[in-house]
Amino acid sequence: MEISIKSLVLLVTVMLTGLSAGLFYAWSVSVIPGTQKVVDAVYLQTMQQINRAILNPAFFLVYFGALVFLFASSFSFYGTNRAIFWMLLAAATMYLIGTVGVTGLGNVPLNNQLEKLDLSKINSEEMGAFRRYYESKWNRLHLIRTVFACCAFFAAATAVCFSIKINP
Repeated sequence: MEISIKSLVLLVTVMLTGLSAGLFYAWSVSVIPGTQKVVDAVYLQTMQQINRAILNPAFFLVYFGALVFLFASSFSFYGTNRAIFWMLLAAATMYLIGTVGVTGLGNVPLNNQLEKLDLSKINSEEMGAFRRYYESKWNRLHLIRTVFACCAFFAAATAVCFSIKINP
């Protein structure tokens, strides 16, 4: 059995998109419920540390790699298989707008505001007010990007199904 470059790119696309969607989903069902149970100071300190820690090569490889491979995989099917091309282009567009766009225009600016906050210089009332502002917006935006990442993964996985040729 021979695997073409196009098929290999498609498999890497699905893997990276699935890892990204899985990260966001796992965050939604584990980190968010856990952080909702801690006091304001602990929440803000924890989010500052997580926001710093996630900016690493492994995360960037998956997060941006999914975007690059979604578009590359899509265009590799241009002119050869319209259904796969459009499915992957839809996945790439969903991921670009709903995941990368929402993160870049929503979550990242909120994270930057949190990073500038010197927790040692504000009182508990200010911490509570900032947490309410930050957490509600951040979690809403996170839900949006999670849904789009999962939809992009589903579309990319569906493209794999369309690409499988069954020989009886």
